[in-house]
Amino acid sequence: MTSAYPLSWPEGFPRARTREKGQFRTTLAGALENVRSSLLAFGRDSGSPVAGIVLSSNVSLGENRPADPGVAVWFSWDGEQRCIPVDRYDTPAANLQAIHHVLEARRTELRHGTLSLVRATFKGFIPALPAPGRRPWREVLGLGAHPEPAAIETAYRELARTKHPDAGGSHEAMAELNAARTAALKEIGHG
Repeated sequence: MTSAYPLSWPEGFPRARTREKGQFRTTLAGALENVRSSLLAFGRDSGSPVAGIVLSSNVSLGENRPADPGVAVWFSWDGEQRCIPVDRYDTPAANLQAIHHVLEARRTELRHGTLSLVRATFKGFIPALPAPGRRPWREVLGLGAHPEPAAIETAYRELARTKHPDAGGSHEAMAELNAARTAALKEIGHG
């Protein structure tokens, strides 16, 4: 189950290394409403309703400008889970507004193209899922939403002390740890 808080970023989508100030003139509440309206309109226009919407971010009560402003909108459409993640901008409101524009672009494709065209472009929004039974790297390494490379390496070394077969662990546990480290570094753009 995808969580609304903290940010649940899909595997296979690299994180932004730098962020820019968005030129959108909207509040967080306005951007949330725009995304909600666009999702519902997209479902209506496509003839396949959008369901199971989860807006995932690090925004919490009293914290509208978290250190990690990324936003991932998870939903089901056309029989598959989709995710539109954006962390290009320095505020959650700007990232949400960008997601609104991505959705509006899909609605434009529907008006001027075909449902087949939209299905093809939406294939890019199907998140890479861990192999069945494989835990996400954040869970394996015990790290939060946006760790630095040094934190990944530190967590890896500390866990390897107990997971390695020579230290009483197992080959399976060490393989899971190695895969988690590789996935983490790849996602943050250092792999």
